[in-house]
Amino acid sequence: MLYAYPCDLVPAEDGGLVVTFPDVPEAISGGADHSEALVMAEDALAIALAGYVHEKRDIPAPSDAAAGQELIPVSPVVAAKLALYSAMRTQRITKVELARRLGISESAARKLTNPDHRSHVSQVHKALRAVGRSLRVEVTAA
Repeated sequence: MLYAYPCDLVPAEDGGLVVTFPDVPEAISGGADHSEALVMAEDALAIALAGYVHEKRDIPAPSDAAAGQELIPVSPVVAAKLALYSAMRTQRITKVELARRLGISESAARKLTNPDHRSHVSQVHKALRAVGRSLRVEVTAA
C-alpha cells in the first residue's frame, strides 16, 4: 500500500490555510501559506496515524486524490512501521511472536512497531520480511 493521503487545503478565516484529511479525520493542521501548510500536514498526518496504532485500530487506506487535493506521504520509516503493524494485526502476530521470529527482545519488537520511536529502516524492513511483507521505496518528482 502507498501511504500517501489526499488532503484538502481551505483558506482560514484569519488568513493562512487549514489542512484536513478525508481518510484520517483526526489529522488537522494549517499554515501561514501553502508551503508551510504542507509541511505541517505531514506532521499532523504522522501523529494521527500513530494514534491509530496506539489505540489498536486499523490504519485507514488512502483514497485517490480528487481534483484540488494534494497527496501527503508519510516518511518511509513511518510507512514501514504502519505496514508492519497492519500485517501483524491482520495475521494476529503478537510482539512476542515478532521478537521470537527476529531473535530480539520483546522491548525491541515494541519499538519496531511504534511510529513514535526512531528506528532504522533496515530493522523495520527485516521485521516486515519476518511477517511476509517487503518494503519498496518510490521516488517521484516534487
